[in-house]
Amino acid sequence: MPKPVLYTIELSPPCRAVELTAKALGLDFERKAVNLLAGDNLKPEFLKLNPKHTIPVLDDNGTIIGDSHAIMIYLVRKYGKTDALYPSDIVQQARVNEALHFESGVLLARLRFITELVFFARKAEIPEDRIEYVRKAYRLLEDSLDDDFVAGRQMTIADFSCISTVASTMEFIALDKSEFPRTNAWVERMKKLPYYEEANGAGATGLGQLVVKQLADNAKA
Repeated sequence: MPKPVLYTIELSPPCRAVELTAKALGLDFERKAVNLLAGDNLKPEFLKLNPKHTIPVLDDNGTIIGDSHAIMIYLVRKYGKTDALYPSDIVQQARVNEALHFESGVLLARLRFITELVFFARKAEIPEDRIEYVRKAYRLLEDSLDDDFVAGRQMTIADFSCISTVASTMEFIALDKSEFPRTNAWVERMKKLPYYEEANGAGATGLGQLVVKQLADNAKA
C-alpha cells in the first residue's frame, strides 16, 4: 500500500503539527514540498488538489484532506492504535476541539497577522499592536493551562497544533518565563518528546530566523 502523500513545508506551523502527529503514530509520509513564497500553492496542478490553496494537504490513496486539524483527526482515527491523541469520550473530545479552534482562531491567526505584513506587505517593523495581540494570546493560553497539557492531563493533537504555532512565534516575540510560567513549562514538556526537534523544533527556529531576516531586508529596500 502506498504511503500517504503530504504536501508540506517545514516552516509552516500547521504542517509541523501534522508531522508531530505522524511521529506520535509511527507513520511515514511521502512528502512533496510546496513553497508558498514562490507561489507553488497557486499553480493549477495544486489548485486542482486544494482550491483553497493552503497547506498542508494529505492525499491518502485518493482521500484528499486540506486542513491540518482535519488531517490530524483523520490520521488518529485511521491509524492510531488507541484514541489517546483524540479521545472518543465526548467531554474530552470537546476540550480537544476547543483547543484546536483556539489555535486556529487565535494563536495561528495572530501569527499570520505578523507574517503577512513581513513577507507580503514588506514591512520593516512589526507594529506594536500586532505584538500586543500575540502577548494577549499568550495570556489566554496561560490562563487556560490548568493541567499538564492544553486539553487536560494527557497529550493530544491539540498540543501538537498549539506548540507548532507558539514555538514559532516565541522565536521573535518573547514568551517571558516570569509572566507565563505555565506556558513555558508546557513548552519544555513538549520539547522532551523524542521526535520534537525533527518534527517541529528545527522548523520553528527556521521560521523565526526567516522573519527576522526578512524584516532586516525590508528595512534595506
